[in-house]
Amino acid sequence: MPELNRSIGLFRATAMVVGIIIGASIFVQPSQVTAQMPSVGGILAVWATAGALTLAGSLVIAELASAWPRTGGVYVYLKEAFSPAAGFLWGWAMFWTMHSGIVAVIAMVFARYVGTFVALGDAGVRAVAIAAIVLLSAVNYAGVRQGSAVQATLTTIKVLAIVLIIAVAFSVGAHAGGALEAGTGAVSTALTTGRAFALALVAGLFAFGGWHMVSYAAEETVDPTRTIPRALLIGTLTVTVLYVGVNAAYLYVLPLKTVAASTRVAADFADAAVGGSGAQIMSALVVLSTLGAMNGVILAGPRVYLAMANDGLLFRWVGAVHPVFRTPHRAIALQGAWSCALVATGTYRALFTRVVYTEWIFFGLLAAGLILLRRRADYAPAYRIWGYPVLPAVFALSSWAIVVNQVVSEPRDSAIGLGLVLLGLPIYYIWLRPSVGGTRA
Repeated sequence: MPELNRSIGLFRATAMVVGIIIGASIFVQPSQVTAQMPSVGGILAVWATAGALTLAGSLVIAELASAWPRTGGVYVYLKEAFSPAAGFLWGWAMFWTMHSGIVAVIAMVFARYVGTFVALGDAGVRAVAIAAIVLLSAVNYAGVRQGSAVQATLTTIKVLAIVLIIAVAFSVGAHAGGALEAGTGAVSTALTTGRAFALALVAGLFAFGGWHMVSYAAEETVDPTRTIPRALLIGTLTVTVLYVGVNAAYLYVLPLKTVAASTRVAADFADAAVGGSGAQIMSALVVLSTLGAMNGVILAGPRVYLAMANDGLLFRWVGAVHPVFRTPHRAIALQGAWSCALVATGTYRALFTRVVYTEWIFFGLLAAGLILLRRRADYAPAYRIWGYPVLPAVFALSSWAIVVNQVVSEPRDSAIGLGLVLLGLPIYYIWLRPSVGGTRA
């Protein structure tokens, strides 16, 4: 049976972490964070804290990846720490909503920004989104080397572009009239509260999503027990610095009220910093950024379905490895087809927005699972998280606090989303469980 091609080194693994995290959110989420916080210092503290929590989660994944450097990442860790049912629920939610939904959402954002350069109606936007999914799926179908090369190239360009944004902001000097330069803090007279900080933090954390996906391709990574922890550490620190820097740039050029009220803060920033062509410049950056994030997600996801198929938790034929390209080609095609269907039918938004918060339940379980695993005699990671047990405990509690906040804020949608995830349990126990380790075709 053909094996996966081990060709992802440290640079490309780090590019996966950075490139998947930096999608379109950093060009939108700052407004939601700013709307909750009444001061410049508070805003920057939110982004720094979001980065610190993401780093804590990355360190949890790093230790687990060093213990099980196997294809599937989070799926494998949940299965080993708890049960195959926990791993199956993650894969179930990934395929039907979370992961395929992310691909569909990013593809639609990409297409809408392409529409700023070429006139596209609704059908045209959907067609462009589907074409992007098909193209990037084809690239990753042809080989992990090609997919990771595209990822590294796009990530390098957009990191340089964000650095350029920061440099441009602080070079406008006398033309700046933003909150940071003016030293003003108030969007309103409201005092900062713990709830306001928590709401702002949740908004900020959504801009850090996807950091865990590098673990999915462990068997295609060179020296994964060392490479994946290093990539997670370097990648999350890099993104945190960039995010704090770009938010400082926004606040240097724009007043707080403008940032808080904006629906396109990056474009408003560019208009103020470089004039009328700013919106087009930022649109080009968003196009590039979403393309890179989408490629990373398309690369990562099928590795989970491959691992599930090999464990008997999915049809065996899904786990086939291409004899020439040495990729999980059927899983890639299946993911691409479902993501395209979500785009074509427009159902991606309702599914994704209701279910995406549930991934934080699993993240909290991973951190709790690490604490449980430390008590097992057969648990032997090559890397051990520093700050144990405080760091994983804080991350677990923070993850579940995000879930509680979502449930309180939107109880109906949250219940529907959780129900969609839990729907996987009867599927597992009635249909799949008897075949685990067996020969389901």
